[in-house]
Amino acid sequence: MMTVPGADGCDQLVDDGGDATILIHKGKEFEDKYAKDGSLPDPASTTNAEFKCILQLLKDSIPLDKTKYSRMALRCKGVSEETTTGVLRLRAMAVKGELLFPAINVNDCVTKSKFDNVYGCRHSLPDSIMRATDVMIGGKRALVCGYGDVGKGCAFALRGAGARVLITEIDPINALQACMEGFQVVTMEDCVHEIDIFTSATGNFKIITLEHMKKMKNNAIVCNIGHFDNEIDMEDLEQFPGMTVENIKPQVDRFVFPKGNGVIVLASGRLVNLGCATGHPSFVMSCSFTNQVLAQLDLLKNWKETKAYKNDVYLLPKHLDEKVALLHLPALGAHLTTLSQEQADYIGVKVNGPFKNDTYRY
Repeated sequence: MMTVPGADGCDQLVDDGGDATILIHKGKEFEDKYAKDGSLPDPASTTNAEFKCILQLLKDSIPLDKTKYSRMALRCKGVSEETTTGVLRLRAMAVKGELLFPAINVNDCVTKSKFDNVYGCRHSLPDSIMRATDVMIGGKRALVCGYGDVGKGCAFALRGAGARVLITEIDPINALQACMEGFQVVTMEDCVHEIDIFTSATGNFKIITLEHMKKMKNNAIVCNIGHFDNEIDMEDLEQFPGMTVENIKPQVDRFVFPKGNGVIVLASGRLVNLGCATGHPSFVMSCSFTNQVLAQLDLLKNWKETKAYKNDVYLLPKHLDEKVALLHLPALGAHLTTLSQEQADYIGVKVNGPFKNDTYRY
């Protein structure tokens, strides 16, 4: 896994979800343990399917090459990460002093989070639901769990298709934003019995639980666009005694409880826009991938020249964030106004930007 012929590993990582980064970090951690006491990772020690795969991979790898991932970690000079989950993992490692190389947080670049997350999901969520079910969204009651950037895009898309949209939130600021946009903020328990379409978009786990699904109306649609497959409690749903599963078509399953009522789960709880549709359109993904390329170039410059980054998590510099937007404007027929030098001096910016400070909230 991740073998580079003729080398100990890659110079830099482009990551999406943090899996490659975790593999290197956990690989080094378990290689150190093996060198100390001969112990190997135990895949049975976790119930998380993805982490179980990592532990099994390392269990098989370490006896064959006792320092593979340690050498890989030493060679790697940085990672650029473009998902919310991946950035959370990186920050957690940085706080603990465990991060082995610098990381650039692409996810929170404006031209990623406000474009991929908001506008990409605004397009791909209804696309995936309609491809999977052919259901009429107009007139339905839809619940979006989470009103971050992803949740915002989902909520506006569902409302635009004619659904009455409700929101669950833990963050009072996001909840207030939802209210100001005309959405009703509720708890799952308040409305679970009346919702037609459930969408989880939080980045957390066990958001839609087995107990929730037991209380849903018959044939409620349940999907996730936020985080792996554990925002929806698929493990408990699949293992519920007496549960039967009717495969309606690929990526569309009706889970039928012993009493006869069922819920329709899309993409087995995984990202519905990838499982039931084709993900985000290429234009919005171009913004994300341009961020990744510029982040990689920035990491390369740090490695070869500036040595400014420590083993911590950094945002892409503002002028590069603006450059991503600038590169995409011609395709949309946009023409920017140019500041005069006097105007630029008046508001304290350069004529060619950056035009906002790092704390500006778009």
